[in-house]
Amino acid sequence: MATINVYEQYFKAECTFNEVERHAASVLLISTSENGSITYEVAVNFFPHRSEEDYAISYDAYFSKVLYEAPGRRSKKREKELLEDIRSQAELLAKEANGVIFWDEPLIEARMG
Repeated sequence: MATINVYEQYFKAECTFNEVERHAASVLLISTSENGSITYEVAVNFFPHRSEEDYAISYDAYFSKVLYEAPGRRSKKREKELLEDIRSQAELLAKEANGVIFWDEPLIEARMG
């Protein structure tokens, strides 16, 4: 199995989960290739970010949704299409967690894989 973070970026965010305040979120587009099949999922992970230097990621406030699953392999065209819609998909996950992502306040530059 090959798993690649096609896109990853951290943003300021607000969410309380398991009675812990979270002040940041990582947003990812993940590609998993296995046995001739490809899966793409969007993930949002809220983490505490208690100071400017605190990037300790907790995984108890992790939410994900499969966007695409089919026989085949990675496709740059498909990834581009999925990236165009990643914010709206991440917003849905954040809303389910009673959280909000501040898209205009990135904490790191986007990483593309």
